[in-house]
Amino acid sequence: MQTLLKISNPAEIETECLAVIALDNGEKDKNSARVATEEKAVADAVADLISSGEVTGKTLETVLLHAPRGLKAKRLLIIGGGKAKNFSAYELRKAAGTAVRFLKPRGLRKLAFLSPSGFDGAGNAVRAIVEGALVGDFDPDTYKSDRKDQSVHEFTVVAPANGNQQELDRALQEARVVGESQNFTRELVNEPSNRMTPTILATRARQMCEEIKSPHLKCEILDGDAIRQLKMGAFWSVAQGSDEPPALIVMRYSPPGAPEKPVLGLVGKGVTFDTGGISIKPADGMEKMKYDMAGGAAMIGAMRAIALLQPKIKVIGIVCATENMPSGKAQKPGDVQIAMSGKSIEIINTDAEGRLVLADGLYYARQLGCTHLIDAATLTGACVVALGMVNAGVFANNDDIYERFSKALQRSGEKMWRLPLDGEYQELIRSGIADIVNSGGRWGGAVTAAMFLKEFVDETPWIHLDIAGVAWMEENKSWIAKGPSGVPVRSLVEFVRSFENKN
Repeated sequence: MQTLLKISNPAEIETECLAVIALDNGEKDKNSARVATEEKAVADAVADLISSGEVTGKTLETVLLHAPRGLKAKRLLIIGGGKAKNFSAYELRKAAGTAVRFLKPRGLRKLAFLSPSGFDGAGNAVRAIVEGALVGDFDPDTYKSDRKDQSVHEFTVVAPANGNQQELDRALQEARVVGESQNFTRELVNEPSNRMTPTILATRARQMCEEIKSPHLKCEILDGDAIRQLKMGAFWSVAQGSDEPPALIVMRYSPPGAPEKPVLGLVGKGVTFDTGGISIKPADGMEKMKYDMAGGAAMIGAMRAIALLQPKIKVIGIVCATENMPSGKAQKPGDVQIAMSGKSIEIINTDAEGRLVLADGLYYARQLGCTHLIDAATLTGACVVALGMVNAGVFANNDDIYERFSKALQRSGEKMWRLPLDGEYQELIRSGIADIVNSGGRWGGAVTAAMFLKEFVDETPWIHLDIAGVAWMEENKSWIAKGPSGVPVRSLVEFVRSFENKN
């Protein structure tokens, strides 16, 4: 999708379709909808639809008007933004995605989107619109033999005539990088496991680093022998059951002028297929376990965006890629494994494998000099039970780093909720034969998984993201296709950039 910016009178825009936001002012006993623009020609074109009650401003409501009066656009698409008092970048991003997905099956390949008036920052509006449009343009039907290209070829953001061209251009370019990186992550997650083995994931990471042609981003791939030599016993214990070799993917971004510290470590779970191992999963739904590498894919996508945006901050991305398979070589419940840190782990459930690969990944990041850590993983069904498929779970061992991440969430628009790491939960992961167990049982499962990871970060400021409920969309939405979501790429990028901005 080509993304463009025009600072122009929207009435003069010649396009197949112009999209505009309608808001509900919240007045009782009457239709109080209004279009979110000061351009009289657009308001006049919608006036009859509003007075008839066909346009109400309800969230993501869509009404298409052909040959709109007073406009050069062939069509006018009115998208509901919800209550005016609550309208933010979150709703705007979804509205832009809705516009794209509404028009794609209708064969329209060029779309202009009118940036709403009165928004908190014209640059913020442009970012939200472009990110939402790119997310909306993605479809997962990669292997359909009758697949048709329905993508929008040209998407133009129409900004107010008094906008700052340089500022808005920069916002558009940054949003394009982030949106395309999120879709790159979704492409990785969407692949079936026979076409996304640990080796292929490592190859895709290396290719990404080469294709963006940044001299400051380097990729190193460590194989099974290297993993064993590093004494990554927790990681290897998961990998040993598969015929597919594991891969430790290390991406280093070191821009000129960056301070020696901080060094940010982004660690992702890259389990390209998870059967559960000897503690095998039920057959129903197991096909979705191809997306158990979504956390690792997010780190690869985030590193792409970071290298292109070029913040003056050192970042190391680590993805522990493997399959979790049952075989005569697989680890068994009751086994004891020794992690890279030297901690001994009693294996209670081989399906609690994500925390094992992350344990060595987090510790290795510290060995490489990372001063701050953030990991992402489709880690626990317990987090989905707690938060559903709306919020990811956030855990932090440090209030300051959580506050920083919370501000990043406000900018990214991704929904997450902080869960506790109280010391009392520590008792649930104690082992009688080893230091800790890899599963604390049914109760508080998301918390005990996070407590397990906490054992390997020591006092290093650390954020853990359990994205099990949000990495995959279970059904089509008006603004995003069923399938991989690309969460939490935007939040990771904003978190990294916050260190450069020192806020």
